Amino acid sequence: MQLYQSQSLKIYNSLSGKKEIFEPLNKGHVGMYVCGPTVYSNVHLGNCRTFMSFDMIFRYFKHLGYKVRYVRNITDAGHLVDDADDGEDKIAKKARLEKLEPMEVVQRYTVDFHNILEKFNFLPPSIEPTATGHIIEQMEIIKEILQKGYAYEVNGSVYFDVAKFNETNEYGKLSGRKLKDMIANTRELTAQDEKKSPQDFALWKKAEPQHIMRWPSPWGDGFPGWHLECTAMSTKYLGETFDIHGGGMDLKFPHHECEIAQAEACNGRSPVKYWMHANMLTMNGKKMAKSTGNNILPGEIFSGENTVLSKAFAPSVVRFFMMQAHYTSILDLSNEALLASEKGYHRLMEALEVLAHLETGAQSHFDVETWKKLGYDAMNDDFNTPILIANLFDAVKRINLIKEGKESITPGDKELLQQAMNAFVFEVLGLERQSLGNGNSDKLSGVVELLIQFRMEARANKDFATSDRIRDELAALGIQLKDGKEGTTFSVS
Repeated sequence: MQLYQSQSLKIYNSLSGKKEIFEPLNKGHVGMYVCGPTVYSNVHLGNCRTFMSFDMIFRYFKHLGYKVRYVRNITDAGHLVDDADDGEDKIAKKARLEKLEPMEVVQRYTVDFHNILEKFNFLPPSIEPTATGHIIEQMEIIKEILQKGYAYEVNGSVYFDVAKFNETNEYGKLSGRKLKDMIANTRELTAQDEKKSPQDFALWKKAEPQHIMRWPSPWGDGFPGWHLECTAMSTKYLGETFDIHGGGMDLKFPHHECEIAQAEACNGRSPVKYWMHANMLTMNGKKMAKSTGNNILPGEIFSGENTVLSKAFAPSVVRFFMMQAHYTSILDLSNEALLASEKGYHRLMEALEVLAHLETGAQSHFDVETWKKLGYDAMNDDFNTPILIANLFDAVKRINLIKEGKESITPGDKELLQQAMNAFVFEVLGLERQSLGNGNSDKLSGVVELLIQFRMEARANKDFATSDRIRDELAALGIQLKDGKEGTTFSVS
């Protein structure tokens, strides 16, 4: 029996605006599509938070025993500047500015994306398709939409007819927008505009002579619209209707709204059962943006080479920080928040070490079964990682009480607690055991052990001033010494 058969999971569905019991289209299987990065720059920390949320969701489904096909795409063409239907392709613009081939830009930043996600301990998706690898599929969808009367061609470009679609369907149902209100709040078209309406969006754009990325099509040389690629790739690998579509809150409109319209126009059915959206990451209470300087890259956090934070932070500390907020909540990054998360992370890791060596007794003061159920209850309530983490720290308190001899635990309960703690901490939350995250943990241990030896020699010589100074200087650096019967140990806080 798989674990999912005994669990009732609820997911907040952006389409209905409420939590719904998760019932997959195919029993025991989950099909999930998440909009991936546009690879024209180093991956943004806010995007990492979105991808991390869905990595956690992917992990939990796998933990429950589902067979999951997780598709996360790479956008390597068609995403125009400002998410509009006019202007330059983001990748082509970067290529022009840096005097590179567009695919050099794509390769450079795809490698960066994968490197950062590997440091964060992401599981790779089942399939990672690219927009340029599915040009033919996108053309076929355009042909189908044209044939059904929901699109029109103008001067080598093809646009989706939103008003025509809205006669028989509901454009705006995901974002809660009404077409008549959108029309009332948009400018009038100029003589130069090709669209029938400002709400119409491009399925295929004619490539101007200076446009680098272009493909031949029935409508002339051009490139696909940004929204189209996700419809093509999700339906190819997951079917015309699949379980979950995820992405950042900023993609709800227009990107995901356009995906729904394209799929319904082409296939005549709703493409997704559960729409899920992760919220944004701010920094020091303000929106993260390169233009304002209120921005930091993941690599700069890991290395400590930045002007925002007081020190370097390990990838697992940053991951732990992000897991402390619900994926639908805005999360604010600050030096103080990361320092607090680092302390909590090390406290959790220390408790796991203590648990492994706990002495057992004839009775348990800790109801491990009930505690374990509370952990699953948290995750089954729309993946509530903050409640799960609070539950983990309840276990940390009990572990320390048992260590101090104030409570006891039976061998069976100790084994159950170890299994559940490891499953929640490593398998579901995706944390790893790390000291500083810079690849220097072994060197750090060696240096601290050497200082401990110097301190022991100072104490043996009754040089208590030097002994206390070593202890205090290490404490100021976040390294706590603990003197015990078996010697001195240290922890990083």
